[in-house]
Amino acid sequence: MATSKSIYLGDLRTKCIHLKSNSEILTDAPTDNHGKGEAFSPTDLVATALGACMLTTMAIVGERENLDLKGVGMEIKKVMTTEPPRAISEIHISFNFNDIYLNENQQIKLKNTALTCPVSLSLDPEIKQIIDFNFN
Repeated sequence: MATSKSIYLGDLRTKCIHLKSNSEILTDAPTDNHGKGEAFSPTDLVATALGACMLTTMAIVGERENLDLKGVGMEIKKVMTTEPPRAISEIHISFNFNDIYLNENQQIKLKNTALTCPVSLSLDPEIKQIIDFNFN
């Protein structure tokens, strides 16, 4: 069974539907590639998926270890190649653990979990993953 379906809406925009939940995501071509930039671009979704996967897998470990990671935030920056063919060259993610105290062993466990999440392991190794963990 399919996971999702998508339809082209015109004007370089798609509507993607997650079949199990019926939730929707719109995509738009970025402004530097003929689009309006009014929604996530497909490559934005790839970069965002990496961050979401890292955060989700850390939260799974957090639940197992009785660590409440609610409120952990992240900022994501996607960098595209400057020469054709157009592709993602780097993804920068900066995690902010705010006022959550984690000892050194917990920090190491969460870092290792994030860096080996399924999306991270699925991306081409040529895409640089530059990840910062800001434990306060």
